[in-house]
Amino acid sequence: MILEKLENYKIFLASKSPRRRELLQDMGISYEIISTDVEENFDPSLSPEDVVMFLSKLKLSPIDMSQYPDNTIFIACDTIVVMDGQILGKPKNSEDAVRMVRALSGRTHVVYSGLTVATPKRTLTDYRATDVSFAELTEEEIEYYVRQYQPLDKAGAYGVQEWIGCVGIKSISGSFYNVMGLPTRLLWQMLKEVTEEI
Repeated sequence: MILEKLENYKIFLASKSPRRRELLQDMGISYEIISTDVEENFDPSLSPEDVVMFLSKLKLSPIDMSQYPDNTIFIACDTIVVMDGQILGKPKNSEDAVRMVRALSGRTHVVYSGLTVATPKRTLTDYRATDVSFAELTEEEIEYYVRQYQPLDKAGAYGVQEWIGCVGIKSISGSFYNVMGLPTRLLWQMLKEVTEEI
C-alpha cells in the first residue's frame, strides 16, 4: 500500500495551515513543515484554476530540490474562494470578514484548491473545484461567527469545519476536504504517481 511506500520517503509540507497539517495526519502521512515565504502575486487575467495551480507551484519555488535526495516529496497547496468571478482572499479585518460572509449568504460560490506534489525529479500540479451553497444567514449569525471564530486566516472568511459550516451550509458539490483547504483524494493519487518513479 502507498503508506508503506511513503515510509521510505522524507515528506515536507510547505504550509502554515493547521487544517492542512491535520488532514495529512488524518491520511496517515508523516511529514515535516518546511518554511517557504513567498509573495503571492499573480496575473489577474488568469482563470481561478490557473491561479491556484500557479500559487501552489510558487510556494515550492524557493526550494532547491537538487540538494535533496530522490526519495524526498514536497507538498504545497493553495485555496481560493470565488464568487461571481471575483476572488475572495483572506479578510483584512473583522469588518471585512463580515462583508465577505454577508456576500456568501444565500448564494453558491466555488472553492478552488491547487495542489503541487514534487520530487527532485518530477513535479505534478493539478486542482479541484467544489461548489458550496450557503443558506440565508441573519446579520446576528454572521456577526456572531466572525466575533467568536475570527476567521481572518481563511480565504472567503470562513472555515467549513467550524460553526458556520454546521449551521450555514446547505449543500456541497464536490470534495468537503477541498473546502477545508486540501483536496485529499487528489493528493493520494498524486503521491501514488510520484512514488512509482523510484
